[in-house]
Amino acid sequence: MARRLDSRAPGFAAQFDALLNAKREEEEDVAQAVRAIIADVRARGDAALVELSNRFDKAGLTAATLRLPQADIDAAEAHCGKDALAALDVAANRIETYHRRQLPQNAWFTDEIGAGLGWRWTPLDSVGLYVPGGTASYPSSVLMNAVPARVAGVGRVVMVTPASGGKINPLVLAAAKRAGIGEIYRVGGAQAVAALAYGTASIAPVDKIVGPGNAYVAAAKREVFGKVGIDSVAGPSEILVVADGANNPDWIAADLLSQAEHDPSSQSILITDDAAFADKVATSVEAALKLLPRQAIARASWTANGAIVLVANLDDAPALVDAIAPEHLEIATAEPDRLLGRVRHAGAIFLGRHTPEAMGDYIAGPNHVLPTSRTARFSSGLSVLDFLKRTTLLRCGPDAVAAIGPDAIALAEAEGLDAHARSIAARLNTRDGR
Repeated sequence: MARRLDSRAPGFAAQFDALLNAKREEEEDVAQAVRAIIADVRARGDAALVELSNRFDKAGLTAATLRLPQADIDAAEAHCGKDALAALDVAANRIETYHRRQLPQNAWFTDEIGAGLGWRWTPLDSVGLYVPGGTASYPSSVLMNAVPARVAGVGRVVMVTPASGGKINPLVLAAAKRAGIGEIYRVGGAQAVAALAYGTASIAPVDKIVGPGNAYVAAAKREVFGKVGIDSVAGPSEILVVADGANNPDWIAADLLSQAEHDPSSQSILITDDAAFADKVATSVEAALKLLPRQAIARASWTANGAIVLVANLDDAPALVDAIAPEHLEIATAEPDRLLGRVRHAGAIFLGRHTPEAMGDYIAGPNHVLPTSRTARFSSGLSVLDFLKRTTLLRCGPDAVAAIGPDAIALAEAEGLDAHARSIAARLNTRDGR
């Protein structure tokens, strides 16, 4: 049974703090092993990729078969259900439409002293997408990571994924094709991240690595950051539901379990002002758990990390929401916009009784790659902007240098950087540019 908290009870602050700071996953000490794998790939390239992939994934690879042939990508659809393919088409279209609206505009203007200023946006040259294999193989994540990169104009999008037992989920390949990915390699784990960062004979290096993975993948992304960019190092999934008593308790229970079934370390929290409704949701969760194929995982998550928080009034909820800074926030109330205006920290927000978080996971359009572990306090979900660079622009004529150059010289001299000052002064002394 999930823990119960009451904001009016003595000791609530301490209990809530314990909820916020509870350790939800064991930190595997894999850094040393990951460093050894990265060093091996840097030293031996494809030979290391083949050896490690065959050892860990039983992939049956050779250097010649690291890259998946285009014919295999094209043939994957024949092994997918028609309904699933049709759903992928809907999702890909909606995700692309949504992310195209995120494209920023270049700017250029002339200020009051005649200086020209502005900025421009340019796409990254190349991006590597890590796609987990096995039970954590999600075609939806392929679309969520690759479509924004394509919309941004990234020239080369590469996908790496472990071929467990020599096989790759055909729906993952169908999603990759819809996202415009034709360069796919059958390699996973820390060795795949190393290959994307440093390159091998078969895999040219990329500029940024995105996509989820296990502890080894996460540690490898940390290790290569700086050599390449990364999206984030994600933690377990989270959902926070703010709901009044007019909701259907079965619906709210289903929403809470939609994240609990991901992983035993996932967290599902309900905030409500109705004690009777809280009891009904708890009962509904227990009933729904018995029907889930992933019951053991969801029950472990709900029991260890789940919580129901009772508040005197839902007006008290936004402060608690901001403290939790959840990955996913549902506001299931009659007037969700009223609370929305007071919430500052959440990765994605789902408004109203008919907007389950799962709609955002698959089909609605917004990205499902979101900040976890309270990082929504300072970071955002994946977007087109993650695949673009902003470059500032400046043009100064003689009049502009004359207007603000002396102030720049004064600041340079105050910092003891005489060469900086001289580079500006030279233009003040000879304004014709000779």
